[in-house]
Amino acid sequence: MAGKSPEIKNKKAYFDYEILEKYEAGIELKGTEVKSLREGKANIRDSFVRIENGEAFLFNSYIAPYSHGNLFNHEPTRKRKLLLHKREIKRLMGKVQEKGLTIVPLRIYFNKRGKAKVEIALVKGKRKYDKREAIKRRELEREAQKAMKFYR
Repeated sequence: MAGKSPEIKNKKAYFDYEILEKYEAGIELKGTEVKSLREGKANIRDSFVRIENGEAFLFNSYIAPYSHGNLFNHEPTRKRKLLLHKREIKRLMGKVQEKGLTIVPLRIYFNKRGKAKVEIALVKGKRKYDKREAIKRRELEREAQKAMKFYR
């Protein structure tokens, strides 16, 4: 592998949701999907995780068809199985049903062994005023950084 492998991030999730717990999951991919991911051609902005029949699936994620894939290419927005331990799935299922929380992917990356991984999080939706609060805090931090830079 030449250089750093790409990392697909879901920046919108940090703005729209309050992150409670993070998990690392493997993802079941087809050959052309892996090649497309290595090129960094994917989007997980509007995707989410749903648990069906005791298995976790990633919905609405877009992995672009591989440029040299021709006949063997995959469907870009198919549901993809996530590989988690049974106890993790049961824990997530319980939290989602009990408290009305959601599971969203935060990023897709390749680990040191070259395996594609998805970092998923148990999240709670932010209200509009929470989002405004986050924007204000960010603006204040930026101005403080500018002042510190100028002072130095």
